[in-house]
Amino acid sequence: MADPVRNIYAALDSFSQPWSPRRLASVNDYDVKLFKAQGEFTWHSHPDTDELFLVISGRLVIQMHDADGGDMELGPGDVYVVPRGVEHCPRADGEVSALLIEPQGTVNTGDTPSERTADLRELEG
Repeated sequence: MADPVRNIYAALDSFSQPWSPRRLASVNDYDVKLFKAQGEFTWHSHPDTDELFLVISGRLVIQMHDADGGDMELGPGDVYVVPRGVEHCPRADGEVSALLIEPQGTVNTGDTPSERTADLRELEG
């Protein structure tokens, strides 16, 4: 049986590819995912679910369409929930490490498949 304790920092050190999420854990019907970001992602929305972002390191800008308050800039320790159906596009001007919580089976590019669409991968070890 794999060790039930996972360290976020060790997990982040195990991969380097940006915009390629890794499953850290599952809770009920939700996945806790880690990802690294660099550059701009793709504009998309998730019509059926909210999406929680927690920045671990770096600065992540979540560009938003149709949202009060405009773009959201997140730094280490900041949490933001993108409401379901809101078109958004994460952007990292430098390297960012972050955590996502969303329902199992949620596609990273939501309703807009693109070259950035990635299968959820399991962490090594």
